[in-house]
Amino acid sequence: QQQQQQQQQQQQQQQQQQQGQVTPQAAPQQASTMSDIWALVADLSNPEKREMALLELSKKREAVTDLAPILWHSCGTIAALLQEIVSVYPLLSPPKLKTHTSNRVCNSLALLQCVASHPETRPYFIAAHIPLFLYPFLNTVSKTRPFEYLRLTSLGVIGALVKVGASRLIFCLRLPSDGRSYCNQLPAEHRDHPTVAAHHGDGQ
Repeated sequence: QQQQQQQQQQQQQQQQQQQGQVTPQAAPQQASTMSDIWALVADLSNPEKREMALLELSKKREAVTDLAPILWHSCGTIAALLQEIVSVYPLLSPPKLKTHTSNRVCNSLALLQCVASHPETRPYFIAAHIPLFLYPFLNTVSKTRPFEYLRLTSLGVIGALVKVGASRLIFCLRLPSDGRSYCNQLPAEHRDHPTVAAHHGDGQ
């Protein structure tokens, strides 16, 4: 009878694994993981811990399905990410951006891309006009690696907001009158990654 019970338990565990159900052993691990995520998000508000938190969260952003809502609704987090972006504006012209600084701000952009791509937080992201903070990056012309990486990562955020058209991806966003110039000045290979069309609020 004991053998039969053990076999039944093993079969139930196998069925749970196949169905994607959480086993009792896996539950504490998941709880620990989410606890770590919340701790890292809290560290974003601490300037001394922010850089490491940006790096770790950017690595985990695809594995944690609820990361975007956590980032958006946690106090001060989006402000901290925008602070990282704004802090490098003085390094854009004349171009003084170094690799380390570029990597750090790109980690911030990666988290913003996570927010932009999530269906729950995407409307808030657009309504807050956060893409406006990326236009100075797209308007840079330096061909050094830190600037190339910065532009491509910024395009990744924009790509998360694209709408699927009949034959191409079209990015529709209400831009200010000078917003078109930022996209038009992109190198041709970047404008087609994917095809990006900037539309004014009147839809023309």
